[in-house]
Amino acid sequence: MNSYILSRSLSLTILLTLTLPTLAGVSQSTLQIPDTGQIRCYNQARAIRCPAPGQPFFGQDAQYQSLQPTYRDNGDSTVTDLNTGLRWSKGVSTQKLGLEEAQSAARKMTLGGYKDWRVPTIKELYSLIDFRGYTGSPSKSDMSVTPSDAIPFINTDYFDFVYGLDGERYIDAQWLSATQYVSTTMGDMETLFGVNFADGRIKGYGYKKIDSRWERKKFYVRYVRGKPYGNNRFEENGDGTVTDRTTGLQWSLRDSARGMNWQDALNYAENLKLAGHSDWRLPNAKELQYIVDYTRSPDSSDSAAISPLFQTTSIINEAGEKDYPAYWTSTTHLDGTRPGSSAVYIAFGRALGEMRGQIMDVHGAGAQRSDPKAGQSIMGRGPQGDAVRVDNYVRVVRQGATQLADAGTSVDYDAYPYQVVLAGERSVDIGQNTTDEFSRHFVNRLDRDGDGRVSRKEFDGPEDRFDFHDISGDGYLTEDETPLAPANDGPPNRNQAGVQNQPDPRDRQPGFANTPAKDFAAGFVERLDQDGDGRVSRSEFDGPKDHFGFHDTDGDGYLTEDEAPKGPPRGGRRPFRPMFQ
Repeated sequence: MNSYILSRSLSLTILLTLTLPTLAGVSQSTLQIPDTGQIRCYNQARAIRCPAPGQPFFGQDAQYQSLQPTYRDNGDSTVTDLNTGLRWSKGVSTQKLGLEEAQSAARKMTLGGYKDWRVPTIKELYSLIDFRGYTGSPSKSDMSVTPSDAIPFINTDYFDFVYGLDGERYIDAQWLSATQYVSTTMGDMETLFGVNFADGRIKGYGYKKIDSRWERKKFYVRYVRGKPYGNNRFEENGDGTVTDRTTGLQWSLRDSARGMNWQDALNYAENLKLAGHSDWRLPNAKELQYIVDYTRSPDSSDSAAISPLFQTTSIINEAGEKDYPAYWTSTTHLDGTRPGSSAVYIAFGRALGEMRGQIMDVHGAGAQRSDPKAGQSIMGRGPQGDAVRVDNYVRVVRQGATQLADAGTSVDYDAYPYQVVLAGERSVDIGQNTTDEFSRHFVNRLDRDGDGRVSRKEFDGPEDRFDFHDISGDGYLTEDETPLAPANDGPPNRNQAGVQNQPDPRDRQPGFANTPAKDFAAGFVERLDQDGDGRVSRSEFDGPKDHFGFHDTDGDGYLTEDEAPKGPPRGGRRPFRPMFQ
């Protein structure tokens, strides 16, 4: 696979564990923020081979890896996060609760033999988010149906997960935190922060009107026990930097003082020289959210939601009010019909939207949303009319992670996110992303003029891939000419609890009915490996010359089983990988 991404192999995990504290200058006792899980690189539109230093888009999340999310199922309906030490409830009840109800339930719990369960804070809950998730491409006419390509933003190998209940949108899968917003949202609503593990966001949810006892909003709940996670201990260093002694991360005292798009933000961070250091980078989503101060907000403290030790640029927002910026992270957010085109930001000022013709704080300072990586600012995206700025600010960080090169990646196709298990009582019709479904979706997504086919102008893949798929040579791609439905190197099969995995759609093609993708890859190498070294060289490869480089993702001049095609191409042609994989 490509360079600058983390191998999930045991050997690299051991190497990272041994070298990270030394490289970061962090003591063994310092808390390590779990990584986001993101292992692929993206440009402003789609997945790409990870760039080298100095190339556009270098310095993003996948190229700086810290401790990967690591869990242990304790066999007693609890799961331990081996990075934070927190122990979590594994299951999820489809009965949603308000905060007081959840806190009452926690006091009565004896799960795993423990009696000290609590509702997690927003930082504790966010530590579980996994940015290999994808919101999917839902039907515009029926948001209650879970898309076949949706992937939860939490590791379902360990944690039970359900989408929204009957009568709700499928993305109504918000999990409760005990962190209350110190101001209000939606004008006059008391607000609780929560994590939506269906769409990969933190939002403040208005759950009841001021001075009312009636809770309008209820949540799924995952309980936690253990030493609190999320505290900061900042120390100004006198050189334009601030160190968080809790995590060992060193931050810039001042921000960028101007907004910029995501590519420029990556470049700004990678080229910054400050306090005698040149290894600054754009923080990932979990790192930046960890320094939010949820006791502060523009309305309650006349400040950004961050320690007053930091110097934060004030802005005039879309409502004409004094406010504070949102800040880019290095993490790509896989969302909507163009996964890879948006990146995560953290709002340290109001998270604005336009409701009923009025611009207001809809999600709270400390929310995590995402913006397009490039384009124009707009007001009014989504059901809460989110403000889309595109040009967000930057606060850089160093230490706490290490740049990895030439690591390669081994992928377990039987695990999250390639296999997703849903739990709970709701019957979720998400099925199998079959070849026909994928072909229809491919054409519908790109067909802007509605003629039922994709022109060269409408195509969003590499230019040479259009000719590769245009078998008829008429300058258009029909459903018969689209890329093959992704299998083991594409969106996962989704199965409800207790349902066996469905066969891969490629396995059902004539002549390949009994050839799973792994066996196909092994047979590919065995058939072409003339010198017996267990891999296929360029001279041994018998496909079109340009296809060798496409498969040789680590650029070493050989194809291994991990890099081999996972199934036969339609019409003898090899499809390109979907843009979000």
